[in-house]
Amino acid sequence: MAETAPTQRPLIKRLMISIARWFDSTAGVNPAEKLAPRFELVRSIPFIGLHLMCLGVLWVGVSPVAVGVAAFMYFIRMFAITGFYHRYFSHKTFKTNRFWQFVFAVWGNTATQRGPLWWAAHHRHHHKFSDTEPDHHSPIIHTLYWSHMGWVSSASTYATDEQYVKDWLKFPELRLLNRFETVVPFLTGAAMFVLGWVLNTLWPHLGTSAMQMLIWGYFISTVVLFHGTCTINSLNHLMGRRRYETGDNSRNSLLLAFVTLGEGWHNNHHYYPNTARQGFYWWEIDITYYGLKLLSWLGIIHDLKPVAREVRERNHIDKRAPAGLAPTAVGDQA
Repeated sequence: MAETAPTQRPLIKRLMISIARWFDSTAGVNPAEKLAPRFELVRSIPFIGLHLMCLGVLWVGVSPVAVGVAAFMYFIRMFAITGFYHRYFSHKTFKTNRFWQFVFAVWGNTATQRGPLWWAAHHRHHHKFSDTEPDHHSPIIHTLYWSHMGWVSSASTYATDEQYVKDWLKFPELRLLNRFETVVPFLTGAAMFVLGWVLNTLWPHLGTSAMQMLIWGYFISTVVLFHGTCTINSLNHLMGRRRYETGDNSRNSLLLAFVTLGEGWHNNHHYYPNTARQGFYWWEIDITYYGLKLLSWLGIIHDLKPVAREVRERNHIDKRAPAGLAPTAVGDQA
């Protein structure tokens, strides 16, 4: 099928569709249309604005409580991305009921990294084509900038490729959340504004305000969270050590594991993505897994998929595979 470039549409129509997609991610989507990987300015204005709003710190200043809330929002939303968007919606490494499934989807959506189906579809696509030409964010194939954040602003990645998330399409609430993906982030920012107003009204000695809490608790926290998450796409395919032969350039990094609550054990993950635990050994810190274990003890989730010792020990690059276990990569998506 011939590639259809966005420039073939009338200018005004392209502008209207780009603006409509700020609110409805399905606006103007044609599943048969193949778009070129190129920067789309109008569609990317909210993303650019998210970064520019961080400059508001020059006017609102800083307070310990605002910084503390920003750090808290980073932590709980990074956990939502790694534990729910990634390990649940992308790989189904544990089970839960429909109510908590929707709660996890909304929780992940507060991170402003688009909807759960879009996120899972792109991640499954990444596993299928990791570090090959179709991979949207491979630093081996593309530039470091493109692999880190450029791909998010490309017309070729806007739509949710539903062929990769057929298992989730049966849930209308997930489709609705995925379609109107900006509603929850807007409410999250509004909640930060209200929190700052309440704190300033009731406890003015804390030195915060509605605008300061909005800037720190939402904008700065969200931008740092976004770039922290994207280090896995970019840096985790360039820095660190490789334990397993996986057919791509995924690596393990303690530093990135700290930044992303356990996602830095990326070579482990590409070797065996179907386990809830990415730190395969006790010394590989995996905070997300510890959080998931807590949720399992509370009865909220269950059936966390483990990594069997015989699977963990085979296919090491630095030693021979145990007898009877062929050195082959295990699994490439959920």
